[in-house]
Amino acid sequence: MDYHPLVPRKHAKPVPERHSSESRHWRSFKTPVFVKEYAPVTSIHFARSKPHAYAVTAASRVHIYAPRTQKITKTIARFKDVARSGFIRDDGKLLVAGDDSGLIQIFDVNSRAILRSIDAHKQPVYVTKFSSLDHTRVLSCSDDTTVRLWDVPSQSAVATFTAHTDYVRSGQVSTTDPHLVLTGSYDGTVRIFDSRTGECELVMGSTPGRSGAGTVPIEQVLMYPSGTVALSAAGSILRVWDLVAGGRCLRAMSNHQKTVTSLAFNANTSRLLTGGLDHMVKVYDTSNYNVVHTMRYSAPIICLALSPDETHIAVGMSDGTLSVRRRQPKASEGTTALRTSEALRATTLESFLGGAFSDIGQLRVRDRTRSKPVGDVDEFKVESKRRRRLKAYDRYLKGFKYSAALDSALQKKVPPATTFALIQELLYRDGLRSALAGRDDVLLEPILRFLLKYITDPRFGNMVCDVANLIIDMYSPVFGQSPTIDSLFLRLRRKLEVELQLQNDLVKVKGALDMLFAFAALSA
Repeated sequence: MDYHPLVPRKHAKPVPERHSSESRHWRSFKTPVFVKEYAPVTSIHFARSKPHAYAVTAASRVHIYAPRTQKITKTIARFKDVARSGFIRDDGKLLVAGDDSGLIQIFDVNSRAILRSIDAHKQPVYVTKFSSLDHTRVLSCSDDTTVRLWDVPSQSAVATFTAHTDYVRSGQVSTTDPHLVLTGSYDGTVRIFDSRTGECELVMGSTPGRSGAGTVPIEQVLMYPSGTVALSAAGSILRVWDLVAGGRCLRAMSNHQKTVTSLAFNANTSRLLTGGLDHMVKVYDTSNYNVVHTMRYSAPIICLALSPDETHIAVGMSDGTLSVRRRQPKASEGTTALRTSEALRATTLESFLGGAFSDIGQLRVRDRTRSKPVGDVDEFKVESKRRRRLKAYDRYLKGFKYSAALDSALQKKVPPATTFALIQELLYRDGLRSALAGRDDVLLEPILRFLLKYITDPRFGNMVCDVANLIIDMYSPVFGQSPTIDSLFLRLRRKLEVELQLQNDLVKVKGALDMLFAFAALSA
């Protein structure tokens, strides 16, 4: 019978937490670009048209950045006070912005000329947006508690809504009906207005504050493109409203530690991004509203935006920092080169070649990979197998030299898993006692040092205790004759006592945590 070499036992290794495909996608936004502004960045907006330039509002200026170079291409500074809510129209030609003086201005993006100037609000205008369905209309929301829908050519108000009783800091024109306006106010309500009637059609919210006094201000509102569901952020709580069911609250979530200040969808609204004063940006799966990824920033977040092609994430912070993360789009997302090659294959060139080009490629592959002649079919070839050279401890084990095999396995170059596999084999053969017998202090010292090194290793702890008990049983009559051996036994005892104390403390901590979790589950 052939001797089988010793096979070390493979212990289970801790599996590292691998990033999911979702996490890998958001982590692909790398190489952040940081731009320092003179004041907090209060608004970021990407143009819908390519190349998706984005407007950044800070202090009394609106900067327009090129997404490829992250450089400022235009600067609009013709404001009387602090600028607010720079918004680029879908075609990328016009920009509207308000300021703290109550003035609304519409600029030509290329020439930076003021095309329209509307001075009707009496207090700061925090929201100015073009309607996505009617490009001649502009929405404005002001601290004077009014919401207005403007006709740009005539500079007249199509509708004025006065139902709110406090600052109106967020609003949006519906993407399915140009007459519907969604707003959120510091009076704690989310409202739907209709410009045809000038009335409030739906009221949601009015949530009491934690202290019971007043209401929680609505910081941001966002409507789904379908126009049937809306989101609102009040404090650290994010709510989902069913507009078709009369404004019924479908879900309330509190995953931020501080106030949520910004909301944004990705291109197909399958993901929702929220930014808050807790320095965090959280990504939600809109199918179940579970948090699938989290990004941390260096300062409280005031605004965020995701580019329409999902290649840039821009975040504005309270310390004046603008952070822009970008990623390279994958080939599967449809690059220009791929579309060109597909168009080429779809032309008459393929018909002209008749598929010969691909056939030629296949022939070339076959020529490169063609195997060499193997001779006659009926020919038998006798292969000579090279015997595997045995290790030193395997040779001693094969010759039943157990003591020499153990000494050989205690060498530094031998992995501990192999050494313990040999000890286990000696136990199976009932040869461990004979391998340990007849040793003086010089031959016993390496074994004790080896046991001392791995006694707290969870992979080998049980076997170390078994071997140590056997050594104590065999050599207890001669204890006290070698100071080196006695000190090693004392160190082994102290290390074992420390490990037992640690395990005892861990059990106590586990019990305390179990009580806390049980109490939290009962009180939830």
